[in-house]
Amino acid sequence: MAQHQLDSLDIKILKLIAGNARIPFLEVARECNVSGAAIHQRVQKLTSLNIIKGSEYIIDATKIGYDTCSYMGLFLKDPVHFNDVVEALQTIPEVVECHYTTGEYDLFIKIYAKNNNDLLNLIHDKLQPLGLSRTVSLISFKEAFRRQIPICDLEGEE
Repeated sequence: MAQHQLDSLDIKILKLIAGNARIPFLEVARECNVSGAAIHQRVQKLTSLNIIKGSEYIIDATKIGYDTCSYMGLFLKDPVHFNDVVEALQTIPEVVECHYTTGEYDLFIKIYAKNNNDLLNLIHDKLQPLGLSRTVSLISFKEAFRRQIPICDLEGEE
């Protein structure tokens, strides 16, 4: 994938909206000393280049009944079925991330369950039928922190 050339205004916009996705464009414009229309155009450009991939609200899973967060390494019985397994994983709402990886696992996922028993049922009823030979689970006790990737300026500084 090609890296897109960003100018100092693009970088400043990215820093501001990465820190607060709900910041009004007019506030971004004031911080950048440009018009609101210029900010809107730049954000549209960054979105069309897939540098910005939407915005989201972050939901605290435990507050809505999902007390178990697990990272799982998946081993496929037949790796030729990668695409079929990924498509099937997309239909399981509790699976919130899926990554192709190097190393020991064929795929690596993040999954939420209501509790450990629910996780066991998800593994047996929804994951194993996908053609997995086995899984390795790592339970997350608590998220220590979460952040966006650092946005570096043109000289490579944050």
